[in-house]
Amino acid sequence: MKKTEYAIVDIETTGGNASGSRITEIAIIIHDGTNVLDRFETLVNPQKEIPLPIVALTGINNEMVRDAPLFEEVAEKVMELLEGRIFVAHNVNFDHSFVRHELGRAGLQWTAKQKLCTVRAARKIRPGIPSYSLGNLCRSLDILLENRHRAGGDADATAILLSLLLQWDSDNVIGKMVKKNAQDQRLPPNLPPDDFEQLPEKPGVYYFYSQQRQVVYVGKAKNLKKRVAQHFSGHKITPQRQNFLKDIYSISFEVCATEFMALLLECCEIKKLWPVHNRALKKYDPKFGLYEYEARNGYRYLAIGKLAKHQSYIEMFHSQHDGVNLLLKLTQQFGIDHRFCHYGTIEGEASAVRDLSNLPDVSEHNSSIDHALDFIAESRPSFGIIDRGRTADECSCIWIEKGHFYGMGYIASDIGISEASEIKGYVTPHKSNNYIMQLITTFAAKYPGKVVRQATLMELQQ
Repeated sequence: MKKTEYAIVDIETTGGNASGSRITEIAIIIHDGTNVLDRFETLVNPQKEIPLPIVALTGINNEMVRDAPLFEEVAEKVMELLEGRIFVAHNVNFDHSFVRHELGRAGLQWTAKQKLCTVRAARKIRPGIPSYSLGNLCRSLDILLENRHRAGGDADATAILLSLLLQWDSDNVIGKMVKKNAQDQRLPPNLPPDDFEQLPEKPGVYYFYSQQRQVVYVGKAKNLKKRVAQHFSGHKITPQRQNFLKDIYSISFEVCATEFMALLLECCEIKKLWPVHNRALKKYDPKFGLYEYEARNGYRYLAIGKLAKHQSYIEMFHSQHDGVNLLLKLTQQFGIDHRFCHYGTIEGEASAVRDLSNLPDVSEHNSSIDHALDFIAESRPSFGIIDRGRTADECSCIWIEKGHFYGMGYIASDIGISEASEIKGYVTPHKSNNYIMQLITTFAAKYPGKVVRQATLMELQQ
């Protein structure tokens, strides 16, 4: 039976992502778990300038790599050393992504069949060490580390670390980690496996946290474990993905009754927490609002203006055009004098009417404004949505108050409700926004049987 061999790899690069950066040095140590069998080390001409911060870190400058071989010139040698061996590195996915990308550029298609991350292995076999960076880990374990931040020196230290971990591995942790397609191979290096293992296969919302315990990403899922695993699969090497995975230090989750409840909670949490890696929902913010204010002369105005924080609005719109159209309809329907309407930004009293001839009676005019605002308020429905719960003993519930999302929650199945508005007392309030209301409106139209208004609730209780 062929003895297991490891290809211990360390690289130095021009930057932090494989798609836009290049390798400047590579070292590969072939190891049988006890002894070094072979070794390869070379500088590499990256065919691009090495940034000064990288020069300061590694000591590798442009002059040193000018006459070094291109990666394509050593690609076949690298491929030969890697084939049939377990690919080992400290933060393995970083080194693997660069080597795989560089081999691809050289026309060689390769992906490691088995990988081992010594960061993750050390966390499992020697838990409780303050830091698992290579330098700090070597200090904690008395491993000699020479030529730090050079490929050869770091590879030598990683080889010693691997030998020690194999000696200490009484529970065959490493054997389980290197199994083909083992989930542990795909997890970000800073994420404890237990955080992933605790995820249930249920609908809900998950949170990724940074080292400082700040939420950096919020997502929703029909199956929490399956969806989170999808984040860590594949071979994308964009800077965004690599920075994203590097930022994940822990995970928490909240189980929801349905995928729709999870979708609403995800929207609320993104708006509240504004995580750095969430981008998709940020584009749905409305830009304009309908405002009402009163001038010193007692006349009340309606205006369409840009939304601003801490400014109370009557209605909001994605475009100024939508707001202007509504305001024009209100002026026509309720006989509001156009001189008391503004169709652009709010300008306050500087926009007071200049043509003072034939002004309407102030009381009659303000009464027309009241009628218009009452019409808008009355046109906004209040209703609930009742759906299945997280268990058979409860139902999920959503409440819409005058056309705005009020909140959502859960209610015990045996609680009797005589009026639809009582649902409001069982939900956790959340801030409404236009995108959430679009989702709820679409859901209510698709599933009218789950919508609870006063009449439908009375029918349900008969």
